[in-house]
Amino acid sequence: MVTETFLISVKNDIGFRLFFADERNIEFLQGLLKSILKLDEGEYEVIEILDPHLLREFHGDKLGIVDVKVKTKTGKIIHIEIQLKVRPGMEERIIYYDAKLITEQIGSSDKYKDLKRVISIIITEETLIKSSPLYHHRFTFFDPNANIELSDLIEIHTLELNKLPDNFDGTELCDWAKFIAAGSEEELEMVANRNTQISKAVVKLRELSADEKARDMYERQEKARRDHEWAMDYAVEKGRQEERQELVKRMKLSGMSEAEIEKILKL
Repeated sequence: MVTETFLISVKNDIGFRLFFADERNIEFLQGLLKSILKLDEGEYEVIEILDPHLLREFHGDKLGIVDVKVKTKTGKIIHIEIQLKVRPGMEERIIYYDAKLITEQIGSSDKYKDLKRVISIIITEETLIKSSPLYHHRFTFFDPNANIELSDLIEIHTLELNKLPDNFDGTELCDWAKFIAAGSEEELEMVANRNTQISKAVVKLRELSADEKARDMYERQEKARRDHEWAMDYAVEKGRQEERQELVKRMKLSGMSEAEIEKILKL
């Protein structure tokens, strides 16, 4: 049986998908998107939730998976991805995904002018944009010297949960970000008391958390994520040990003493 205190975290990628990619929760997905994006209100009238798998073009091509992928009324593609940890090469991978979402739209008889806008929303728990204290950024093809935007065909938003202010800043985005980041009932209640729509979302999240099938999917994915992180950390540590052994070997061959080697290793 599910305990009363158990809550699925939408900060987890499977939890995010279970909650926001559910057609019954479309109003909450609309609310989140409206808080981040500056689109015409009509775009949100029709939100179609798509298969999150990015298409392979060639045999052996990488298959990408995003957490939530939707199409707006006029065909704009929006994909939202949760990443708890920021890994090396993450920025390049985001651009790779966007390029896939662009190229999968066009065939031999299609025209470039018919390409639909691709909008990425990347939510992280760690710092991705190190040069800024802001928790939300929007990136396009932009010339900062001339202050001219060449195109918004590809638009990337970053939302870094670890940069959220301790208090609420009065924006809908801050409310939704704190809903996603919440790690306890108390934190959920704080944001629910401020925002009527999020208050309804909290009720829905509790209902989802009480569903045994949803909980089983969530817990199995959480275990897989922890196992993967352990494997990654183990591989990194093993690589460091091998590097250290190779370094010691080279220093010994160069005639350095044990004391000199130990001093360098400590440094």
